[in-house]
Amino acid sequence: MTPAATIPAFTGTVTVGVPVERAFRVFTESFTTWWPPQYHIGKADMAEAIIEPRASGRWYERGVDGSECEWGRVLAWEPPHRLVVTWQINGQFQYDPDPEHASEIEVRFTADGPGKTTVELEHRNLDRLVGGQAVRDAISGGGGWTSILDAYVKATANQP
Repeated sequence: MTPAATIPAFTGTVTVGVPVERAFRVFTESFTTWWPPQYHIGKADMAEAIIEPRASGRWYERGVDGSECEWGRVLAWEPPHRLVVTWQINGQFQYDPDPEHASEIEVRFTADGPGKTTVELEHRNLDRLVGGQAVRDAISGGGGWTSILDAYVKATANQP
C-alpha cells in the first residue's frame, strides 16, 4: 500500500481561447515567452527555457552565457493532449539529480470546441522533494503557478 501524500498537490486550471494544438504548442515550444525569466536556478540570467519534445527529453534553462541548468525530464509527451515532466528542484531551489527526489508536473489540454482549450496542471509528489513543503509554499503563493498560468494565458493570445 502506498502511503498518503503528506504535502498536497497543487492544481490549477485555465481556459485559453485557442485550439488545443496551439495551446499545447505555446506551452511547450514557446515556453520562454511566458515563463518568468526571474524564475531560474542557473548562475547566469536565463536566456531561454526548453522542453525537449519527446519522452526522456530534458527540461532545462539556458543562461545568457550559454550555460545550461537542468530542471527535470520529460516523462510523457503526448501532443496535443498531455505532458508530464519531473521537477527536480529542491526546497533550496537547486537542481537535484536524484530521480527518487523528483516531483511531477502533469499538464492536460482538453478541447472545448473549435477555438477554446481547458488546460489543467497538477504538480504532485511534492513529498519526494528535499524541502518539498518549501516548494509547495512557493508554488502556491501569489508568484507561483497561478501567476505563471496567467502569463501562459496571455501568451496564447499573442502567439501564432
